[in-house]
Amino acid sequence: MAKFIERVFSGVQPTGNLHLGNYLGAIVKFVELQSTHDCLYCVVDLHAITVPQKPEELRANIREVTAAYVAAGIDPKQHIVFNQSQVAEHAELAWVFNCVARVGWLSRMTQFKEKAGKDKENASVGLYAYPCLMAADILLYRATHVPVGEDQKQHLELARDIAQKFNLDFAESIAAHGHGDAFFPSPEPLIQGPATRVMSLRDGSKKMSKSDPSDYSRINLSDDADTIAQKIRKAKTDPEALPSEPAGLAHRPEADNLVGIYAALNGETKPEVLRAFGGGNFSAFKSALVDLSVAKLGPIGAEMKRLKDDVSYIDAVLADGAYRAKTIARENMAAVKDILGFVR
Repeated sequence: MAKFIERVFSGVQPTGNLHLGNYLGAIVKFVELQSTHDCLYCVVDLHAITVPQKPEELRANIREVTAAYVAAGIDPKQHIVFNQSQVAEHAELAWVFNCVARVGWLSRMTQFKEKAGKDKENASVGLYAYPCLMAADILLYRATHVPVGEDQKQHLELARDIAQKFNLDFAESIAAHGHGDAFFPSPEPLIQGPATRVMSLRDGSKKMSKSDPSDYSRINLSDDADTIAQKIRKAKTDPEALPSEPAGLAHRPEADNLVGIYAALNGETKPEVLRAFGGGNFSAFKSALVDLSVAKLGPIGAEMKRLKDDVSYIDAVLADGAYRAKTIARENMAAVKDILGFVR
């Protein structure tokens, strides 16, 4: 069996208005993994253009995600922080994977159906082929672990399928070039804890999203302390007291969401939160959640704002990260070309 260096890859799309869902669903895990793995954290701007983007807004959003990474505690000197479009090998390997993946595989991707809706004939080819680019993002660095939310698990499964098919299709060439029985690993998902999927503060059945017309549905990472407090106090709840056991949260999506947010922010489990607050009314729990949220998110928002205004620093972080990422990407892409039989 081939042995691979343990390496983490993940990314966030620069689509603007980063919120609590992005933070708890992805960035918190990114920060934690720095102590145990070599990490590459990408601003996946090529993915962003699968739907229309205004150039100036896209540029600002790329810098905003980078600022959020650093403000949250990702160290761009010890690990690699970069934006995807500066490393052309992502697109190059994606084309190879377009030729490895099968149409039937992509047709089963639920996110395309959700995003394209009823007007799928007018969706971009990029939106349809997005999972092949995601596979290329991960496998270009032969990453072994990927922190993902539940909504991306299907795409990671596809990346595993593509890696396996490439390894099987080109097994003889892979071995002949000294790579053993597999060139690409089968990356493993790393799923976050109690608040992987953060829901709307106005409707516990819907995922927290920047596209929700109500700003009170989400906590933006750029919100100040007063705004955070106001949004939590106005968050939808129900008239019942908090239960003492997680089973009591069944059929109470808003209560379940707020308990999950508290647990994730405080590094606890839902049962631990309910042992502390179960039986009490929501007003006391919300006050505690306000204090916790402001303490955890306030400094990140302030640092994000400072970093966003320092454009030269952010651009230097991205340029340095892209240079280091490209060093790995170039070597692996050259090996792929040799395996495929290209002349270079």
